[in-house]
Amino acid sequence: MSGLTHQLIIAALFSLGGFILSMALTPIYTFFAYKYKFWKKQKTASVTGEKLKIVSKLHAKKIARNIPTMAGIIAVVAITILTFAFNLTREQTWLPLAGLIGGAAIGLIDDILNVWGTDRKNAGLRAPIKFAMIIFVGLVLGWFFWYKLGYTYVMIPFIGNINIGWLILPLFVFAVVATSNAVNISDGLDGLAGGLLMTSFGAFGIIALVQGQVNLGFFCFTVLGTLLAYVWFNIYPARFFMGDVGSFAWGTSLGVVAMLTNSLLLLPVIGFIFVVEGGSSAIQILSKKILHRKIFIAAPIHHHLEAKGWEETKITMRFWVVATVFAFIGIIMALVEYRIF
Repeated sequence: MSGLTHQLIIAALFSLGGFILSMALTPIYTFFAYKYKFWKKQKTASVTGEKLKIVSKLHAKKIARNIPTMAGIIAVVAITILTFAFNLTREQTWLPLAGLIGGAAIGLIDDILNVWGTDRKNAGLRAPIKFAMIIFVGLVLGWFFWYKLGYTYVMIPFIGNINIGWLILPLFVFAVVATSNAVNISDGLDGLAGGLLMTSFGAFGIIALVQGQVNLGFFCFTVLGTLLAYVWFNIYPARFFMGDVGSFAWGTSLGVVAMLTNSLLLLPVIGFIFVVEGGSSAIQILSKKILHRKIFIAAPIHHHLEAKGWEETKITMRFWVVATVFAFIGIIMALVEYRIF
């Protein structure tokens, strides 16, 4: 049996383990979610302060169903258990696991305020506070990445590595903040963010194995397994939502994985839909503040397409297809860069 075949078998076992453990933990979460009414509250105001009339209208039936949130905690627990038990290494898995837990902690606070707080306008942490907290997590993780692990290079596709010294720290923070927020923004339709994350972690898992970062690859496939379990329950009509505890955990960890594989500039390719989703929200906010008009009917773009008449399931599945195509492109670019062909 070749070394790569052996690694792929172990990676598959980690995925299977993540899936089975998440499935086993789901009834426990469901019991408490319904007993203590973890119902997600819909925000009534946008970042710019306007009422969310269009989104509220589009999701009126969903809002009325009392769907529990915070289901991302299932995956966080499962990944933490499996990584601590079988795959914890200082160089490869400590950082993405710390990112997962750090992002989850911020998201959990936001979700708790969303479920039991009285501020219906914001329904959770205010955006500036949440932004500051994720920057702090990024700084702590980035310091370890730069000072302790000694990373100072950034890979430019088809050009090579460039040593940027301490500037790797702010770049790391940017990666974590941008990715966590993009995943959080994309979590607006049943199954959408979960499916997009599966393709992204799957792609980076392959890249990590190709680079010889075996433990990091196993971590990515563990995450993939937990996402499979989550999407099983989150596809339309969703039984529960990941909540910010899930979106910030997975998003932060994804940004860390991109940095550890020295593939940050491949992240916009592999996570193309995340870029589109986050970019559409940013464009909408800037347009309203500067031009005093909206570019999209509603933002992010999945809400715009909903308002144009697209069915929720059509948007989700077509975005999955596009994400898979771009993930393949990102993998090919990585293989070319590492001279695998």
